[in-house]
Amino acid sequence: MGWLKEQLGSDKPVIAMAHLPPLPGAPLYDAEGGMNAIIDYVSRDIEALQAGGVDCIMFGNEGDRPYLLEATPQSLAAMTAAVAAVKDQITVPFGVNYLWDPVATVALAVATGAVFAREIFTGVYDSDMGLWQPDAASALRMRHDLGRDDLKLLFNINAEFAAPVGDRPIEGRAKSAVFSSLADAVLVSGPMTGQPVDQSNLQRVKDAVGETPVFANTGCNIDNIADILSTADGCVIGTHFKVDGDTWNPVDPGRVERFMEVVAKVRA
Repeated sequence: MGWLKEQLGSDKPVIAMAHLPPLPGAPLYDAEGGMNAIIDYVSRDIEALQAGGVDCIMFGNEGDRPYLLEATPQSLAAMTAAVAAVKDQITVPFGVNYLWDPVATVALAVATGAVFAREIFTGVYDSDMGLWQPDAASALRMRHDLGRDDLKLLFNINAEFAAPVGDRPIEGRAKSAVFSSLADAVLVSGPMTGQPVDQSNLQRVKDAVGETPVFANTGCNIDNIADILSTADGCVIGTHFKVDGDTWNPVDPGRVERFMEVVAKVRA
């Protein structure tokens, strides 16, 4: 697991979400504000997250509801442009996630120079977006063909807004993602954005995948992070860092700072 500190800044990294407002083509896109409004919004969130001391930042198109299973040219181009526009502001490692398209996510990561990428890469799901069948093989072949074998791929193995088709236990799916699909890290989620991960699922996955890092992917907060990091090798956090803990609000610098103070004690 030595790559965690080398590439993500800590042995138990906190990956903070920079949620982009709705992109061009999404139903809630602010056409009047345009791309400048999107860039200004995410720039302010980056400033707040870095001031609070997070280890790394991950860009996600959280505002693009209802979500797509395949990226559109306009939204992928817009997300690439937004990340590129704020890249010089970033002082920590960063990653990307285009919801819910693993191939587009890898393309976005390569285009922006990201260190890591997160997505649902494996499995088949009954989801709010319809029957969902990601394509890990194409995503990893793209990573290799584009000369980015150093790009770390974080496999979310129990998707939000969805349930897996079939009855394989979560630890079996995690072990298979590492063995057959070459996951660099495995992420365990709760049922929806902002909802906590089941601690027993986290432990079962951790026991199953050996030296592969395991992250809690949703629902981390100041009250449960000590318990989560007693098992997990890191976490992804978005909602808890927002004003009033609301996913759709801007980042609250005070919440970030208080959370990272607790994390520092846990690491010590």
